[in-house]
Amino acid sequence: MNKMTLRTLPALILIAFSGTASAAAFQLWEQNASGLGTAYAGSAAVADNASTVFFNPAGMTQLTGFQLSAGVNGVGPRFEFNNEGSSGLLGGSGNGGNAGGWAAVPNAYFSWQLSPNWYLGFGVSAPFGLSTEYNNSNWIGKNQSIKSEIKTVNYNPSVAYKVNDKVSLGFGVNYQTINAEMTNATPLGLYALKGDDSAWGWNAGALFTLSPAMRVGISYRSAVSYTLEGTRALGATSSAAKADIKLPDTFILSVWQQVSDRWEAMGDLSYTNWSTLDKLKINHSTGTDVEAFNYKDSWRFAWGAAYRATESTKLKFGIAYDKTPTTNNDRSARVPDNDRVWFSLGGQWNTGKTGTFDLGYSYLYLKDPTINQSKLNGASTLRGRYDDSAHVVGLQYSVGF
Repeated sequence: MNKMTLRTLPALILIAFSGTASAAAFQLWEQNASGLGTAYAGSAAVADNASTVFFNPAGMTQLTGFQLSAGVNGVGPRFEFNNEGSSGLLGGSGNGGNAGGWAAVPNAYFSWQLSPNWYLGFGVSAPFGLSTEYNNSNWIGKNQSIKSEIKTVNYNPSVAYKVNDKVSLGFGVNYQTINAEMTNATPLGLYALKGDDSAWGWNAGALFTLSPAMRVGISYRSAVSYTLEGTRALGATSSAAKADIKLPDTFILSVWQQVSDRWEAMGDLSYTNWSTLDKLKINHSTGTDVEAFNYKDSWRFAWGAAYRATESTKLKFGIAYDKTPTTNNDRSARVPDNDRVWFSLGGQWNTGKTGTFDLGYSYLYLKDPTINQSKLNGASTLRGRYDDSAHVVGLQYSVGF
């Protein structure tokens, strides 16, 4: 059975997980909707539903019996280019319209308490996703980018152990698939690269219950290394191609505190090792192509709060600052990213035995990024400014048995 046939099922699942980046670069924080309302503050410490499998598997020890959580986030970024002196563009015209657009990022998790101290969990999510496509394939920056797409699906079995009332530990294994596609124009015709792969990673976490009213969580999600295999086409000529890519590891430190009978406060500090993504070297029968990223490591800070308005209703809000891994000198039309601030609101309704519903919304304000990207050995330069922003809407259902 050939490789493409073996990957038919993951490819079909990827259609549903066609996320478009809303965290820095093309990382996706939208792994549940319950955390969206607080800008994902306290992500590794809140542990109030099964989605803790992703953020900190040790959090499963806060759950009882069998817990199920499933949801979807709609992510709608906007990337609109404004020309400011681009040159050498081989006949391209127009600014390309909005290179963003709405996409769905679904997720599903469960946890199961096997004994007073042991817990099992499983999650399906999309840790990374990118989709930028310019409306006009003959736009002014067609040499830099026409379409760029990365889709991942992550399968995450996990186990947690409650050491005592103060300390819990968790560990997970990750099987992750990736599909990637890039296109742009050249003097010889359309350049198109497609490839896919699957690889293994791991994640681990610890949860410290300092008091009944305060928890601290730490978690780590490993880097995942791929060898993309597919095709590289230039005009009417195509050949097999390979490219190594390493998606970054992430560390999270979180705190959750019950401030009063009605108020909860939470905070987050996360670090993503984006420097793993320096260059994409594409090896094919006639040589090697290089797509430069030059990413730097980045930080994210978040603070949030929740207010229990009634016994069944909780209101949430949060704010976060997300540092981009790119710089003004290295910014690409494929990922016209910049630092962003999250403004988030949400609500939670506990209906009793029938389960809990979470609804969240975030507006992402991005400082308008500039770009000065040269291609074709400097013969084509895209120079200007992007108008960037994003909206995220999420819905989640959680139930326990």
